[in-house]
Amino acid sequence: PLPAELQPCDGRPAVDRRRWRGLSGVKMHIDRPNTVWHTLCGTHYVAHGFMPLDDDTFEKLRLELRRGSLVLAVLAALKDERYGYTLRKELADAGLEIDEGALYPMLRRLEAQGLLTSQWREEDKRNKRFYRLSPDGAGLLAELAAEWRAINASLNRLI
Repeated sequence: PLPAELQPCDGRPAVDRRRWRGLSGVKMHIDRPNTVWHTLCGTHYVAHGFMPLDDDTFEKLRLELRRGSLVLAVLAALKDERYGYTLRKELADAGLEIDEGALYPMLRRLEAQGLLTSQWREEDKRNKRFYRLSPDGAGLLAELAAEWRAINASLNRLI
């Protein structure tokens, strides 16, 4: 929920697009209630009197946050061998959609770093490249997962 200092502008119940009036009386748009953006923007605006972040700023920060998370997700999903399509499907099923244009370069980069191994095989009369964690990748995944849990615990205390 929003802080008590923020009141609806137009008196109507907000559904998808919410408009709020801050302490200074300036209208503030909040498109994503109950999100990190919503919390940070609303809190920052109320506490400091600054204008809210625009959608472009939110999108840039959201993508930055996702990039690091996706690397961890890809490494975790590749504990079991998969080819690109099944990896994308597993990530999407977990709520982490990734575009082919981002996934395949990431896979090649992770393989070049020695974190993945790959092998071409024919399956269903098609050649497919199967990926899996290398031993170095498995070790790094364990370290990154521990770091993720520590960061998550710290953020949960702050948020």
